[in-house]
Amino acid sequence: MSSPASRRNSCRGAAAGSRAESHPGRRRASSCPYFSPGAQSEDFPVSLSQPMFAITLRFLLAVDLWLSKRLGVCACEESPWGSIRPLVRLVEFSGHVIPWLIGTVYSLLRGESVAEQELMLNLTLALILDLLVVRAVKTLVRRRTPAQNRSDIFSAFFVERYSFPSGHASRAAMCARFFLAQLADTASMRVLVVGWAVLVSLSRLLLARHYVTDVGFGLAMGYCQYSVMERLWVTWDCLQDQLFIKLRESLDRAYGLWMVDWKH
Repeated sequence: MSSPASRRNSCRGAAAGSRAESHPGRRRASSCPYFSPGAQSEDFPVSLSQPMFAITLRFLLAVDLWLSKRLGVCACEESPWGSIRPLVRLVEFSGHVIPWLIGTVYSLLRGESVAEQELMLNLTLALILDLLVVRAVKTLVRRRTPAQNRSDIFSAFFVERYSFPSGHASRAAMCARFFLAQLADTASMRVLVVGWAVLVSLSRLLLARHYVTDVGFGLAMGYCQYSVMERLWVTWDCLQDQLFIKLRESLDRAYGLWMVDWKH
């Protein structure tokens, strides 16, 4: 016959076991920092004594944070759509600056006509402009990126510390406008280009790389960057003339220095 103390201990053990079984996914979910309890929690205290602009801004930031967390369904393997995470990462990589720069420089060097080389030259300059502008804004704003899968070895080399604005989104918008204006001459090609830009921007949200405002501002900035490049379009003849003038000035300067040294 069991004693009262042993019965109490057995009841406590059964209750603890039932509580552990009622939350089987608690430990598994904690491996994903973006969806773990308390992750990315920010308080937006609102006081009636604050200006209306400050209250509106805090409300918009709260909505931005909530919507970004809702869209981050591929943040890690344990996420609701974690099974398609490799495919989303492939779409994300298609908008990275490194393959774009390599491809444009290679096309510039291997171009068969002056028109192709002129297009690739301006696309290369546009990519460099986008890279510099995004870097400057990120350094100025210094908005931290959302939590992401830290075990992702591939992302450790490409993901940056700051998120505002999204460089992928600005690059996608700028390249999409470039191709729509210069190369896409059929309806199917236009749909393909616009669809690619949308998917690249959406991949940054699905992978929890950026907030919604980061992607939105990046798209707007990339759209405006092409307008700047269109006004500063560099023609091949103009480039040759500038290079010839620079080369002639350098030769004249070197000849002048040689003459001065020769007289002395």
